[in-house]
Amino acid sequence: MSYRELRNCTEMLRALGFRRLISVENFRSPNFPLVAEILAWLVHRFDPKADLPTDIDTEQDRVIFIRSVAQFMAAKAHVRLNTKRLYQSDGYAVQEILKGLSILYAAIQNSDGQNIYEEHSETTLNFDVSNKISELKHIRSLASEITSRGATLYDLLRREVDLRETRTTIINRQLELTEVELGMREAIQACDDEVKRNQVSIENVDSDQASLQAKIEKKKTGLDRGQKRLLTLKKVRPAFMDEYEKLEQDLRRQYESFVQKFISLSYLENQLDDYDRHEQEKMAERESATMRMLERLRTEENRLGSAAEDSDDSEDDDDDEDDDDDDDEELLKDMKDKIVEKQGKKSAGKGGQ
Repeated sequence: MSYRELRNCTEMLRALGFRRLISVENFRSPNFPLVAEILAWLVHRFDPKADLPTDIDTEQDRVIFIRSVAQFMAAKAHVRLNTKRLYQSDGYAVQEILKGLSILYAAIQNSDGQNIYEEHSETTLNFDVSNKISELKHIRSLASEITSRGATLYDLLRREVDLRETRTTIINRQLELTEVELGMREAIQACDDEVKRNQVSIENVDSDQASLQAKIEKKKTGLDRGQKRLLTLKKVRPAFMDEYEKLEQDLRRQYESFVQKFISLSYLENQLDDYDRHEQEKMAERESATMRMLERLRTEENRLGSAAEDSDDSEDDDDDEDDDDDDDEELLKDMKDKIVEKQGKKSAGKGGQ
């Protein structure tokens, strides 16, 4: 018993419309008339036609009243009440009364929420039908099923007039013992045939089971033999394995040698390319230096030739100039021959490498 339970009880009674006001102080001491009034009102809220004893003057009457209320709540509301606490009529009885009051109070709360939802849905113009598609399909299937069932029922009822006469004739006909005996014998024969077929099936099942078991044993034997052979082959070393390992080691050495030679060859080719490039650069520098030297010599010769003061012998001067030109041409030719000779030696050196 707690103050919270007493407060909840009074609030629920007020919300459910109990005929009088209840205070928390009413349950501080045993008050059986008040508890009996609340229980009777609670039972009539569940079933207005419920019949309960009204006499609570004697102890026996009170026991009968409490027992009747407990049986009613167990049968109608599926709520189990503690009769001892109800008979105490104090705060402990409030705990039992709350079991029934909470059901009614929850129902009222749900109905209020549903009414609010219905009012809100009525005022809402947008109605989403997508959530009802499954229900619409179910309703459509039920409608078609009702139509087909109705048509079938109509056909059967239309045939009832003819069938009634046939049924009445068969019922009123006197059965002969020979016909009954013949029918019984046919039924017995059919049962015997069915039993024989079942026995044959059982025997076939046994034979099939035996054959399958034999096949399973055969497969197991083959499996064991294969596993043993596999283990034997794993233990035996092949005859060519030694040669294979030797060749594998030789191949590894050959591969290492090949890699080393390939690296060396690549390095030497790179060095040769660098040397050729340097030689080409040197030859170009030499040619440019030679050309500059020739230009300087030609300029010097021209300057000296123009400064000559011997004007008498002009022909001799012309001859001298021709000789100078011939000397320059011979010098250029000698330089070119030297360059060609060096290039030939260089090409011969590359071919020897």
